[in-house]
Amino acid sequence: MRKLIIAFLLYGGAAGAQIKDYPIQPVTFTRVKLHDHFWLPRIETNRLVTIPASFARCENTGRVKNFEMAAEHKGKFCTKFPFDDTDIYKTIEGASYSLAVHPDPGLEAYVDSLIKVVGKAQEPDGYLYTARTIDPLHPHPWSGTERWVKENELSHELYNSGHMFEAASAHFLATGKRNFLDIALKNADLLVKTFGSGKRHVAPGHEIVEMGLVRLYRITGKKEYLDLAKFFIDERGKRQYDKTSTDEWKNGMYWQDNEPVADQNEAEGHAVRAMYLYSGIADVAALTGDKQYIETIDRIWNNMVSKKIYVQGGIGAVPNGERFGADYELPNATAYNETCASIGQVFWNQRMFLLHGDSKYIDLLEKVLYNGLISGVGLDGKSFFYTNAMQVTNGFTHSALEKGRSGWFECSCCPTNMVRFLPSLPGYIYAQKNDDIYINLFIAGSADIKLNNKDIKITQINNYPWNGSLSFKVDPESSSKFSLRVRIPGWSRSKAIPSDLYSFENKSSSKAEIKLNGHPVKYQMENGYAVINRGWQKGDQLQLNLPMKVKKIIANKELADDKSKVALQRGPIIYSAEWKDNNGSVSDLIIPDNAIFKPQYEKDLLNGITVLKGVVIRKDSLLKGVKKVTLTAIPYYSWANRGEGEMTVWFPRDIPAK
Repeated sequence: MRKLIIAFLLYGGAAGAQIKDYPIQPVTFTRVKLHDHFWLPRIETNRLVTIPASFARCENTGRVKNFEMAAEHKGKFCTKFPFDDTDIYKTIEGASYSLAVHPDPGLEAYVDSLIKVVGKAQEPDGYLYTARTIDPLHPHPWSGTERWVKENELSHELYNSGHMFEAASAHFLATGKRNFLDIALKNADLLVKTFGSGKRHVAPGHEIVEMGLVRLYRITGKKEYLDLAKFFIDERGKRQYDKTSTDEWKNGMYWQDNEPVADQNEAEGHAVRAMYLYSGIADVAALTGDKQYIETIDRIWNNMVSKKIYVQGGIGAVPNGERFGADYELPNATAYNETCASIGQVFWNQRMFLLHGDSKYIDLLEKVLYNGLISGVGLDGKSFFYTNAMQVTNGFTHSALEKGRSGWFECSCCPTNMVRFLPSLPGYIYAQKNDDIYINLFIAGSADIKLNNKDIKITQINNYPWNGSLSFKVDPESSSKFSLRVRIPGWSRSKAIPSDLYSFENKSSSKAEIKLNGHPVKYQMENGYAVINRGWQKGDQLQLNLPMKVKKIIANKELADDKSKVALQRGPIIYSAEWKDNNGSVSDLIIPDNAIFKPQYEKDLLNGITVLKGVVIRKDSLLKGVKKVTLTAIPYYSWANRGEGEMTVWFPRDIPAK
């Protein structure tokens, strides 16, 4: 039963006569078993620490109580935001993904008890939104006096529905139970009755309902859900805004609503909203064959990756509105980089790869994954960043930025988003199309793949991201001819990012080495993949060696904050320097051009990391001179796990003129 559901759910294979879909299909996470030293402990920490802590915080902050009061139609909404309902949904989603691969009767029973609470809060026609249902005469100030009247702005009614659809789909996948799915379908049917041609028109103020509706379409085959997702996308650009205003709220850019989708060219507005919109557009494009949609997201992706992304993969530079700024507006001191935006970017990049089959999308996904995304959760699994800074200097304060991690936030979308993302990570490693198997991420474990009705097992053995020596064991059930497409990362091909926004100063001439059963093998490079087409035999061993030299990154001259500065990278990891390892301060460190950095693995530091050490220059406190010191750099994701203090990613190359 569960395997059948899994085949229907994530991207392809909806029940019913579905014809179009992504040309490439991911290998679902339930068919991938990890034994990876880097990621498996994080996923286990998520299961054992983060999920229980998230549920506990939903209980003790009143989020569960809101549903209980809504069921009784009495009381007062007791949390701050009308989208607080989604923290329960997202935690259920993460718990469901965990249950799919790690059965836990106690957790499953608790989730069922929460679903019962959610179901009781649902109104008879399917409406489910505690901020209004508790006391319809006195709803949340963002909600409007009637249903949907502020949906284009801040009510988040459809946003709540979208997260519920995602969570209910995951729960159905994991358990085969319909208790949550039926609640979601009842709500989705209400949306179909309410919105559409000849009905109510709105462009959702915070996107994700589009992605959620597609999930339900994949399960049910009910075309009305897909049609409604497309309707919501096509409603953008129809509302009357003040086009002369530079205020993003007044001109519609904040909501990605200033122009019809087909006319949009830039990544704009609230970064999380944008990532969910572009992911939803990709879903609908794949399922409908809408080429104009694909052209739109191609343009927007190119704009983002060439002009609006930080070196560690973070997006959304502007704190005011958690949004994209103008082209090349990427200041370090006030960088926002919301964790949710990084998670949304992984969703979008995966979809772009499934559409196009180009490794550049996975290159960017990997950059985000190992740097600007996992920085959002502490090594303890219960402390978080909402924003992910690029620079922290003693004495510097900014109301929107955190110098240390927090256990929870009034707006706690980021911790619960991390809860739901991490257990699904194995589903990003492999993909397939016709006679091709793609290996996208280098995460140790095994995958059971069915290709042309034949079972093929692939086992990865590696110590990535610290070591570039990778081994792949290929075990078809019988001799099989197919193409193995192994991504050769952009960073190993002297490409810091798929644009000219950042580049490596010291481009390496060393190339990846590929051997089969100990001997060099012929391959072709296509779209960033080494393609090896042959008849594979049980026990074949493919070896890939990726040279991992320390590289200095320089920025495009348009990035004013990074002028005459360098950042450090080794493999996929972007490095930072933190106060703890550098005598209390890092803002006075200078990396001269002749500085050489050597990697050193420290198994007892920050759960085991490779640090970089090199001789640099420190300005003395009286600005009378400089002295040579040893700089220790740690992976960016690992900073702020040892208290508060200075941190930086970019380092000046020269002593500033007096």
